Amino acid sequence: MMRSLVVLPTYNEAENVLPLSRAVLAAAPELEVLVVDDGSPDGTGALVEKEMATQPRLRLLQRGAKLGLGTAYLAGFRHGIDQGYERVLTMDCDFSHDPRYLPDLLAGMADHDVMIGSRYVPGGGIANWPLHRRALSAFANSYTRVLLRLAVKDCTSGYRCYARRVLEHVDPFSIRGSGYSFLEEMVWRVERSGFAIGETPILFVDRTRGTSKINRKEIWRAAWHVLETAFRRAPVTRIPRRD
Repeated sequence: MMRSLVVLPTYNEAENVLPLSRAVLAAAPELEVLVVDDGSPDGTGALVEKEMATQPRLRLLQRGAKLGLGTAYLAGFRHGIDQGYERVLTMDCDFSHDPRYLPDLLAGMADHDVMIGSRYVPGGGIANWPLHRRALSAFANSYTRVLLRLAVKDCTSGYRCYARRVLEHVDPFSIRGSGYSFLEEMVWRVERSGFAIGETPILFVDRTRGTSKINRKEIWRAAWHVLETAFRRAPVTRIPRRD
């Protein structure tokens, strides 16, 4: 078993953070959880800190302000690298990413450097979303795949597992985007570097508790960042293919 860290970015997720953390830890014995909390005023961080007293596989990185999803991922990557984890996973903290798919992501790492929980491969899908959100998500993925010339089907999924060597090679800490644009540029760098990417089907379920953090400004920012990325050179070097 390889030590694997699940990074959970949070902002006002007091209703979800403990049930989700417990479900993640129950999914596989090699998993540990790092909650990266952006100073949630609803007490998310305090709940995690209290839970840590009885759960040794749970960690908390408390940040003083709302700094964004992309920087939360980076903080998790840095912690994972510094603490010697072999794999770093990311997922949403609202149960839209079901922990029951974690074993599939881990199993796929036997043949891949990155695994993505995908809504757009056979067997995947979306539940409880209105038609306009489904259409927007499908368009965003098609737009990203065409402009960045990607083979990955779900470019905006944040449900991922990265091998340590991927994070050390592609330098995610130089990515300028945040939110969805961070996810899109990250998969672009990984694919352009020659790493093997796999996708496993998931059913994405809209949150039932708490409030979504996505807004129209973030969507337009991501679209513009993809366009910029398409017209600049990849700041990566290719690696030898896996044996």
